[in-house]
Amino acid sequence: MTTTSSTAPTATSAPAVVRLRALRRTYGGVAALDGVDLDVLPGTFTAVMGPSGSGKSTLLQCAAGLDRPTSGTVEVGGTELTGLSERRLTLLRRDRIGFVFQSFNLVPSLTAAQNVALPLRLAGRPPSRARVREALEAVGLDARARHLPSRLSGGQQQRVALARALITRPAVLFGDEPTGALDTTTGRAVLVMLRELVDREGLTLIMVTHDPAAASYADRVLFLVDGRLVGELASPSAGQVAAAMTDLETAAPTHEPAPTPAPLPATTPAPAPADGRAIRAAASRTPGPSRHHTTGGSTC
Repeated sequence: MTTTSSTAPTATSAPAVVRLRALRRTYGGVAALDGVDLDVLPGTFTAVMGPSGSGKSTLLQCAAGLDRPTSGTVEVGGTELTGLSERRLTLLRRDRIGFVFQSFNLVPSLTAAQNVALPLRLAGRPPSRARVREALEAVGLDARARHLPSRLSGGQQQRVALARALITRPAVLFGDEPTGALDTTTGRAVLVMLRELVDREGLTLIMVTHDPAAASYADRVLFLVDGRLVGELASPSAGQVAAAMTDLETAAPTHEPAPTPAPLPATTPAPAPADGRAIRAAASRTPGPSRHHTTGGSTC
């Protein structure tokens, strides 16, 4: 396996909103993450994919401060998480980090507006009605503010969960399979909305997904294998992502020790290990449409 070196952002580049360096997380001596280096620039949409057990969810949880790495560093918005006390880490997650799960996790006895306001109320800073309405308007649900979750569809409940995550105006939003529990049409509508929030509002989004169609909405797709970043596709089609995943899942395992990966650049091509070459080969033989999607239901 070969790697290429990367350069730090230039003086004119925006600083990375998420920065991971030599990130490792082990469980019982088994490495779920094995030396991950990654920069994520503000206002970008990043998808993370990989075979089952590749470390995707562990990467998301460590980057979001939900789990502590075994070694290495995590920075979000210029603050290093790894040295924070539990109290300071809790405050930072509450104020600067948004997280959306596959399950909506709404409080069933609260209305949509009350669910959205909940994070700030728990922080002792009850939001104004205008701010709650603004958050619901951003996800197209201002007309449903007084509805209980039981009166909302699955897609509407997930959009309430997104509004709840966004009302704190986080530095970055993490999504763990945010459309995994939704049907295809509803999931596409949520992805279109996320894409628009990135483009229109400058949202920074990092999403784990198993779905190539969902990943095709991202600016770039990162591929993990055995806890290591092995390649990247920029603005891919769903077909290109699917072909890359097929190559990764069918590639013969290697028993040779791999070197520590060099940092992945935020905007330049990824390192070119053996798996990375397969990714690029798959992309070149699987042409597809641009990542840009419309609310009119264009195919991925």
